[in-house]
Amino acid sequence: MSYAEPLQNAPAELEAEQAVTEYVRSQESKDQLRFLTCGSVDDGKSTLIGRLLFDTKLIFEDQLASLEKDSRKHGTVGEEIDLALLVDGLEAEREQGITIDVAYRFFATDKRKFIVADTPGHEQYTRNMATGASTADLAVLLVDARNGLMVQTRRHAFIASLLGIRHVVLAVNKIDLVDYSQERFDEIREEFEQFANGFDFETLVAIPMSARFGDNVTAPSQSMPWYSGPTLLGHLESVQIGEHEKDRPFRFPVQWVNRPNLDFRGYSGTIAGGRVSVGDEVIVAGPAKTSRVAKIISPAGDVESARAGEAVTITLEDEIDISRGDLLADPAARPDVADQMAAHLIWMSEDAMLPGRSYLLKIGAKTVNATVTEIKHKINVNTFEQIAGKSLDLNEIAFCNLSLAAPVAFDPYEANQHTGSFILIDRMTNQTVGAGLVWFALRRATNIHWQALEVDRKARASSLGQKPAVLWFTGLSGSGKSTIASLVEKKLHAEGRHTYLLDGDNIRHGLNRDLGFTDADRVENIRRVGEVSGLFADAGLLTLVSFISPFRSERRMARDLMEAGEFIEIFVDTPIEECKKRDPKGLYKKAEAGEIKNFTGIDSPYEAPSSPELHLHNIGRKPEDVADEVIDYLRNNGFLNSAD
Repeated sequence: MSYAEPLQNAPAELEAEQAVTEYVRSQESKDQLRFLTCGSVDDGKSTLIGRLLFDTKLIFEDQLASLEKDSRKHGTVGEEIDLALLVDGLEAEREQGITIDVAYRFFATDKRKFIVADTPGHEQYTRNMATGASTADLAVLLVDARNGLMVQTRRHAFIASLLGIRHVVLAVNKIDLVDYSQERFDEIREEFEQFANGFDFETLVAIPMSARFGDNVTAPSQSMPWYSGPTLLGHLESVQIGEHEKDRPFRFPVQWVNRPNLDFRGYSGTIAGGRVSVGDEVIVAGPAKTSRVAKIISPAGDVESARAGEAVTITLEDEIDISRGDLLADPAARPDVADQMAAHLIWMSEDAMLPGRSYLLKIGAKTVNATVTEIKHKINVNTFEQIAGKSLDLNEIAFCNLSLAAPVAFDPYEANQHTGSFILIDRMTNQTVGAGLVWFALRRATNIHWQALEVDRKARASSLGQKPAVLWFTGLSGSGKSTIASLVEKKLHAEGRHTYLLDGDNIRHGLNRDLGFTDADRVENIRRVGEVSGLFADAGLLTLVSFISPFRSERRMARDLMEAGEFIEIFVDTPIEECKKRDPKGLYKKAEAGEIKNFTGIDSPYEAPSSPELHLHNIGRKPEDVADEVIDYLRNNGFLNSAD
């Protein structure tokens, strides 16, 4: 090689580099459409996505070779390549020929970039479909031409509408199996249009297709001369979405306070609605403090303005106390700020949602404690009938009232999907158990405020010569907790201590006489007792609570109602076999005979405490000795000394 050769090659290398740069720029300038495929089981969702990837030439040679091998092992179309396997990546999916999880794929054409979510069709995975729909702009709802509209087809259409998807394609798939019948296509199209009449879809396009053979997927079908509409890909490339987002009021959830040094304080996040420019006035929702935008910093550097969907860092002209989870907004179009809301709730957990149970609510980057105070009605997603209900099971949808531990800023979901949606998180497992769509704020009792009191809990306790506490005795029926609690109170009374005993049976004769023994009623039972116990603790008393209280979440809720260190969980640990032997009220015998329903330990669970302050074993011990153990704990931890 001569020294001149590198110089001779330089123009070609420069030209290639420029071509790559231009290609990258062209990709960046394309807009993006997020869509999902949904519908009933085996309607061909995965095959359709595989066909799109195959026809747009986004499958590499090694992938194609692997696909051919997998098709021989797992395929369902004989000797042909099974395009569904491009998406059904889980081994369980391939073995069963179904989609379980949500699979995301990226592809692009000359006109647009796409992110597609392949969602499962089985009813038990409806929550996964809702997950895929939550970020989609368009839904491709597949229907097997042989079967027509199925229950799951209707359910997915309803959820898509509920989640704010306004563009739908009715893909009448497997049209080849009905001899490309126009009559059959028109029948399904007309039935769906009538069914979806009240769903507020902006566009609804019906396309007859065969995903297996590619008819009307990326190219017009020669087998259906009677159809003159667009292909699926043609419609996906041309449908107009997202234009309304820039016209919404400015919303900016703060995800991170950017403080690299003492001279810089910025607020980072993704704009959730509208646009903002340098010099614009903004308000911190809630505290209602205003300032003006000093800088907008994008990944490419300082910019004069930014719009919805862009990730930026914003600095303000004034020093304002802003934290992660706060919402910057347009002062002329402020969001709601409230601690109560009405919302549609999609339940995603095997464990039922029970009103009164405490969950974590995460909206944007802000997390607060929350409870569902009332189920207004459940929605039968097959008939859309409103039905009554006291709990919410997996995949069910309900319209509910929620109460939050602190006010949060939000918009109605129909006004802004980003600031109007939330998730509920189980406080014990940290799992997401529900997805919510805010409908409106509840403003109740606005004339009620906290009344300042001259005598506080510390003053009351000091006058009584003790430190307030709630001694929460929990255990199975017949464990001995009521006996021990009564002995403890007797000993404390003998010392001149000020006490009150709340017993489960006694409370159900008055305060909780309207409650039964379903899981929902048990939650409300403990919620009320927790509130009363908190009032007694505020009065400076040593409060003894003897309740089965079978659920950890409700005992945690009661703990959170007290001041730090005031809640003492006492687990009276007696094996159920011993409780059955004692059975002082004959309840176990009746429960095992089916005469009592929802009896703890028989047909209703008991969740033992994982780390109680006191773990009492009373088999082979005198109840007086067990009670002394509780007294010793109180004395050793300063509850029986005069308050400072």
